[in-house]
Amino acid sequence: QVQLVESGGGLVQAGGSLRLSCAFSGLTFSRYIMGWFRQGLGKEREFVAAITWSGGSTDYVDAVKGRFTISRDNNKNTVYLQMNSLKPEDTAAYYCAAAYLRMTRIANEYDYWGQGTQVTVSS
Repeated sequence: QVQLVESGGGLVQAGGSLRLSCAFSGLTFSRYIMGWFRQGLGKEREFVAAITWSGGSTDYVDAVKGRFTISRDNNKNTVYLQMNSLKPEDTAAYYCAAAYLRMTRIANEYDYWGQGTQVTVSS
């Protein structure tokens, strides 16, 4: 049974930092592209970042470039999202996801999803 479990969310002031983690189990982690998505209240789920199998390539939505960093540790079966210089507009539930075939920004192309962790940024 595949499980993705996010942690690290919380309440932070604007300008602060958080590091999200996503623990993956049930399949071979290193065979999956990993991505982070977010969904604000009343908004559609949007792509945030993705990382390839070995971590050699990453992709970010423009809104987070230079502030967020995605990374992975294949020995720990975990993907991370370091979030710096947080803004109130970053407030959302953050989800990690796993895709088998290719690096993509399209949510429907991800095979497995976590339950999400809430990030709230106060102004």
